Amino acid sequence: MTKQLPNALPLLEANPIVPVVVIDDAADAVDTAKALVAGGIGVAEVTFRTAAGGDAIAAMKDVEGMTVGAGTVLNGEQATKAIDLGAHFLVSPGWNEDIADVAIDRNIPYLPGVQTATEVMMALKFGAKVVKFFPGGEAGGLKMVKALRGPFNSTFFLPSGGVNQDNLAEWVSYEGIAAVSGSWVAKRALINDHNFAEITRIAKLATDTVKEIRK
Repeated sequence: MTKQLPNALPLLEANPIVPVVVIDDAADAVDTAKALVAGGIGVAEVTFRTAAGGDAIAAMKDVEGMTVGAGTVLNGEQATKAIDLGAHFLVSPGWNEDIADVAIDRNIPYLPGVQTATEVMMALKFGAKVVKFFPGGEAGGLKMVKALRGPFNSTFFLPSGGVNQDNLAEWVSYEGIAAVSGSWVAKRALINDHNFAEITRIAKLATDTVKEIRK
C-alpha cells in the first residue's frame, strides 16, 4: 500500500485564508508575518519564485501566531530545502510524486495543484484529503470545483488564483472548500512599499467575511 500524506484538513479548517506571499527582500518577511497575524490570519504560503523565498520562510517561522509554508515548490529537492528552512506545509502548482514522497517522509502536509479528475485521483492514491484547485478562476471557478466534487465527495479543495475579496464569500460558502488562497491579502507591491498597515486592514476584512459566513 502506498504511504499516505499527512492530513492537511485540520490546518486549513483552523486557517481558512492562506495568503500567497511573494517576498523580494527577506528583511520584509517578519513585518509581513506580523501584519497578517494582526489582521487575524495565522498562516502564509511563501513562494519560491524569488531568491529571498527561502530566507523569508526561515525568518517567518519564528513569528508568534504564524504557521509558514512553502509555495511554488516544483520538485523534491526544493521540498526538502523548504522543510529544512522551517516550512510546515508544502504547496505546488501541480501534482509531483517526488514532493509527495518528501512530505510523507518528513510528515509534512502537501497541497498539490489539480485541475482535472485524473489529477485528483493521483493525489488520492497518496491519501490527500485536500487538493489545491489552480488556477481557480481560469480553470472553471467554483462551478468546476462543484463538478469535481461530484465523484470526489470526500475531497476538499483549496482554490488559488482568481480568489479576491469580491468573490470570497461565494467561495467559502461552499462546503467543499476547505480554505481559500491568493495574493490579494498581502500584495507584493504592498510588501515592497512597506505598507504593512494596509496588509493588516485587508487581512482583517477577509477574516471578518469568513467569520460571518462560517459562524
